[in-house]
Amino acid sequence: MSLPRPTRQTKPAPGSPVDPAGVLAALPYPVLVIEGGEAVCEANAAAEAFFRTSRRRLVTQPIVALLPEASPLAGLVADATLGQRTVTGHGLDLTTPAAGSHRSVDAVIAPFGEVDGGRVVVTLMERGAVEMLERQLSHRSAARALTGLAAVLAHEIKNPLSGIRGAAQLLEGDADEEGRALTGLICAETDRICRLVDRMQEFGAEGAGERHPVNVHEVLEHVRQLAAAGFASSTTFTELYDPSLPPVAGNRDRLVQAFLNLVKNAAEAVASQPEGRITLHTAYRPGLHRQALAGQRRESLPLIVAIEDNGPGVPASLAPHIFDPFVTGKPSGSGLGLALVAKIVEEHGGAVELEQRPGRTIFRIALPIGESAP
Repeated sequence: MSLPRPTRQTKPAPGSPVDPAGVLAALPYPVLVIEGGEAVCEANAAAEAFFRTSRRRLVTQPIVALLPEASPLAGLVADATLGQRTVTGHGLDLTTPAAGSHRSVDAVIAPFGEVDGGRVVVTLMERGAVEMLERQLSHRSAARALTGLAAVLAHEIKNPLSGIRGAAQLLEGDADEEGRALTGLICAETDRICRLVDRMQEFGAEGAGERHPVNVHEVLEHVRQLAAAGFASSTTFTELYDPSLPPVAGNRDRLVQAFLNLVKNAAEAVASQPEGRITLHTAYRPGLHRQALAGQRRESLPLIVAIEDNGPGVPASLAPHIFDPFVTGKPSGSGLGLALVAKIVEEHGGAVELEQRPGRTIFRIALPIGESAP
């Protein structure tokens, strides 16, 4: 029995008709076609992955069966169907037991042609990816501002502080007990300000330095060993690594610095828990892109590194600004650790975000592939 000969693939002629089904399948976002305001009549591959079920099952049930109870998305579909107009929704919660994890999306519902049944197209975009890319603009601005501020602080503040401390030490020799207490206070405070300026100077380095393909698992293992031998000695670590992950394009020392800051924060967050746990995740997730500057090509960020803890999380009032300089929820914190993380990630052309819900706090970093990786 002979096998059929393969047909030769030819390049489509310019202006030839485009298969709508092929366009739908190629879209990276979940897309559903809803008929009559409730029945799913078509779904693309991204929708199958999003709802974790096959197209065959999707098109045999109403839209409400895919959504959590009283979801506003069902009402938006109804509005778009009745009014035959485009409707949008932001930050919609699509968490269901089948999904298994928190899902927040932006949705665009638009009329589909002029069909009597009132079909609409529902396009979903996970909110995590949207927010991650939006926040990079503010992270980039903050990093640049800190770079200039660090240089000013080093020159204009540290030198006068050395003079103040020296004068206090001279006065201490002729002072009584109360006076020595005050001069000691002056020295302690000038030392504290110097330490803060030293940390600010970390932002003065331009760029990520020399970049090479880096095995991110080796970096994470080094960070875990440092943490387990020191500040996180009583914390349980779990590694959930994707062994097929290609190298990251980065500077190893800077990546160690960023991940160590995140692990240190996580260790401090779980210190009050009966069983503190930190989980280190890696994964490969294509589909997230960013464009650093106008005119530059878009860069893919498929390499995901996540550091998760079971601590109480970041206060809701601070969460939107947690990567800004001097924003901290710690009584003795300087608010520079996460700002430095955002700067290092920005130097590497990546993106960073915070995701949290009761009992889980996740800092997720997306990075580009190393140049030598396939």
